[in-house]
Amino acid sequence: MKITGARLEPFSTIRRRALAQAGAQSAAPAAGGDTTAFLGLAERDLTPAVQRALQSLLIEIDDLRGEVARLKAQLAETQDLADRDGLTPLLNRRAFLREVGRIRAFCQRYGAPASLVYFDVDELKSINDRFGHAAGDAVLQAVADRLSGNVRDSDLVGRMGGDEFAVILVQADQPVAEAKAAALARAVEREPMSFGDWSAPLHVSYGVRQISADLEPEALVAAADAAMYAAKRDRGAA
Repeated sequence: MKITGARLEPFSTIRRRALAQAGAQSAAPAAGGDTTAFLGLAERDLTPAVQRALQSLLIEIDDLRGEVARLKAQLAETQDLADRDGLTPLLNRRAFLREVGRIRAFCQRYGAPASLVYFDVDELKSINDRFGHAAGDAVLQAVADRLSGNVRDSDLVGRMGGDEFAVILVQADQPVAEAKAAALARAVEREPMSFGDWSAPLHVSYGVRQISADLEPEALVAAADAAMYAAKRDRGAA
């Protein structure tokens, strides 16, 4: 580690700052002289060479502390990016499944209800075929915005891949989740998407599955997905 040479401070000053950064109390000077101690030695007992070495060591520790803080911030940013969908600001499938597991454990421990809602965008293929994939991407981004803009802060929205999305509704049993899912579908479908001179209405299908302890996260998502496809078949949606 390269030691920065610009901080030539008295040893006692660096020592007190290091103690403060570590959450310790600096020793107050006694009437008999400076009692700033290091490893049981007062500053007056340290030779100039030892003081310089200790000063360099404390500066290096200070530099290392700053580097660790920077690395932690970079790691947090990298982990956040790894959890995000590439097209939308939503959680990706891997991160969403992790959150399903976390909520499932919470429900099991505290007896609180929570549910999954699985959404599929109807007719996205025809939009892609007619207007191109840029239009299809715009639809997916609009659906992501409308879903995330109509849930509580405690709920979670993820993109599961392709034209499929999922929502975790906390403190929501099956009937409550069914009503909320219908409201979310209406929010998504309320306004059409525009592509140049032409606009297309948005339609979604959805299925609901209350989270239970007897199913793992993948199985819970699959159950909500199956409920969505059953609803889609009933509606005759493509």
